[in-house]
Amino acid sequence: MNHLALITQTRSLIAAGDIVGAESALAELADAEGDNALMVVLDQLAPKDILAVMREYDDSRASVVNLLVTPEQFARAMVLEKQYKDLSHTHLRSMVNAVIFRDDGEPLEFLNAIGDLEGGSEALANYFTEKWSRIEAFARTGTFDATEDYGLMLTEEQLLASAYVQPQLLQDEVADRDWMQLAWLLRYECRDLFIEMLLVLRAKARAHDLGLEDDELPEEDDDGKFETSDTDRGKATPAARTSDEESAI
Repeated sequence: MNHLALITQTRSLIAAGDIVGAESALAELADAEGDNALMVVLDQLAPKDILAVMREYDDSRASVVNLLVTPEQFARAMVLEKQYKDLSHTHLRSMVNAVIFRDDGEPLEFLNAIGDLEGGSEALANYFTEKWSRIEAFARTGTFDATEDYGLMLTEEQLLASAYVQPQLLQDEVADRDWMQLAWLLRYECRDLFIEMLLVLRAKARAHDLGLEDDELPEEDDDGKFETSDTDRGKATPAARTSDEESAI
């Protein structure tokens, strides 16, 4: 198969909204010429096109793109996901879980690649938006139990000071291939990225409370007084205000 023709075909299908058709064309290449041929094509596709295929992940079937995308390709695509303005971040979480926790994957390679890119910590903050207070509890106590008495949020200095404490939970206890396991890996294996992500998440929460858009995020003042008790219980979430699912890419 002519790879250039396939790339053109894939781009056209994605532009027309036929994501299933685009993924099928890529899968046919892998079946006909092997995984290496598909990896060559993926390396020549724009990150926004790879993202378009990955974010339509359906856990009822395997996605050859999710199985073969490299950490660097995935990271470049992931930082663009916010342009879809998906209020729930459902597609983002499904995509991240499917790729980072794939059977032959190395989650830390993906997390390091995400952390190396501008916008990586923001993309991770979007992933954890619905779990904000539980992530705060995890940062403070080492567990995910969010109670009515939250206490004060740790300042940035306190977060740095507590970065190397011993885990209260073993990774096996939170190996859900979902947000808890990802949070555990970030806190204990990618500590700087965890802190950076959490500070961005707080800024998003403050912006939401002030009725601001994400590009108007206020400065984080680390006063430790931000109330988190309404999050994770359906009362408030530090998310963007628009629910427009249409791609802005």
